[in-house]
Amino acid sequence: MTRPRVTCVDDVAPQRWRNGGGWTRELLAQPAGENWRVRVSVADIEADGPFSSFPGVQRHFAVLQGAGVALTIDGATFRVERNGTPVQFAGGAATSCRLLDGPTRDLNLMVRGGPGALLPVEPGRPWIPTTSACGLFATSAGQCRNGDDTVRMPLLSFAWFAVAPAALMFDGAGWWLAA
Repeated sequence: MTRPRVTCVDDVAPQRWRNGGGWTRELLAQPAGENWRVRVSVADIEADGPFSSFPGVQRHFAVLQGAGVALTIDGATFRVERNGTPVQFAGGAATSCRLLDGPTRDLNLMVRGGPGALLPVEPGRPWIPTTSACGLFATSAGQCRNGDDTVRMPLLSFAWFAVAPAALMFDGAGWWLAA
């Protein structure tokens, strides 16, 4: 297995949002800089407000901690709760967020110019990536396996495989990211 880069969320310095409603911890921007193709981040949302616009980007959003949010995307409202179905939407859509019951911590996958997916891990079941690169966000500690090779995943950590393996398996809870 190509050894992934593993990053713990709390080891990444948070950056305050321009609107003051929360914080972002960027786990991956590939390639680095403004012209990334794939970006993965964890956001701590503290207040209701608008999302930043990212025209030409496909966004995927899941709640990791907290009660959840109501996202209004181009006038349609979606309730997104912890361990619930993630929402996928165009990054240029007019999007606002209302907290359901206090602050939340959320996982964001943004992909420019290609397919992407945010899928729940089914513990003990293999996952076969369909894209050239992929990742795992662990919402519990566990072991990520590809054949005999194992990577330890701490709680709230992210592993990125620059070259997607043929199949992966995780024995904990989390999210597979494809890009």
